[in-house]
Amino acid sequence: MESGPDDVRTLLGGDSLDEVRALLDISGLGMDADIDCFVVAHHGRQLAGCAGIAGNTIKCVAVAEDYRGDNLSARLVGEVENLALRLGHSHLFLYTRPSNIALFKGCGFYPLAQWDQVAVLMENTPVGITLYCRTLAQQRHSGARIGGMVMNANPFTLGHAYLAEQASALCDWVHIFVVREDVSLFSYTERLEMVRQGVAHLTNVTVHHGSDYLISRATFPGYFLRDTQLVSQTYSAIDLLIFRQYIAPALGITHRFVGTEPYCPVTEQYNRDMRVWLEEPGRSALPPVSVVEIPRKCQSSGWAISASEVRALLKERQMSSIREIVPPCTFAFLTSHHRSECA
Repeated sequence: MESGPDDVRTLLGGDSLDEVRALLDISGLGMDADIDCFVVAHHGRQLAGCAGIAGNTIKCVAVAEDYRGDNLSARLVGEVENLALRLGHSHLFLYTRPSNIALFKGCGFYPLAQWDQVAVLMENTPVGITLYCRTLAQQRHSGARIGGMVMNANPFTLGHAYLAEQASALCDWVHIFVVREDVSLFSYTERLEMVRQGVAHLTNVTVHHGSDYLISRATFPGYFLRDTQLVSQTYSAIDLLIFRQYIAPALGITHRFVGTEPYCPVTEQYNRDMRVWLEEPGRSALPPVSVVEIPRKCQSSGWAISASEVRALLKERQMSSIREIVPPCTFAFLTSHHRSECA
């Protein structure tokens, strides 16, 4: 090859991605549907490489075989970092195979969590998780039994309240994290406020802001693992390893609380994965975190309470039915903030 790629540009949503998809396929990679845009490099008419960005996560970095060894991956990552900055993202994550760690370290990314030789999550700062955990540690409470839980609360129901109350009764202190990702019917700000009001009567509970380190867009590696089951396992592994290795030690969390999941197979599997990645000694050098699964609170009809049912009832304007499965603070919020749905 006489010269490297001479054309680096950005592909937006309306552009054809056929050649990008073909390159990823040849490279043994898949392509997530949530990619916002790609940076691509051409040599003449041939696609030499690509790198995608989804929110603040770099994905789908691939270089054609003829152009490997020319530092093209670093150039592509640099270009996509500049693009992310223009889009307002300075804290970036990158998912890749562990065999690529050295390559992306050279681009300024640092390993955060790794599952054997399957996947590694990296971030573009050596101190990001350290600073986050230092902030968490300021809200640490003493006790032999410290609980932790993560909830989306879309919206906050009597089921969420019951889980928090059970954890509160069993622990010296409980830390609740609200998922920060804004892809739900109710915004993150709305969900956070509903949780805060819903557990305000519990004197040994702290409600934390969500973060990129807990069940976020950054932790889903589906783009490079075609096996659906392996994708799910990897998502769970990385997310739970971060919790065990960083978040639990920062707050002294000894137990993770979760409700049983009778409706969603993905969440049910995630609950099972907790016992593997949080409890098994060989999965991490950090101490195990015990998983406590609380039976889901049921309605008078015997059906388990779920946030998805509340959303369905809200769409149908069935406010009397909603009143039976949400706390008063949530009901007041729904009637005051969603009048169009309730009219």
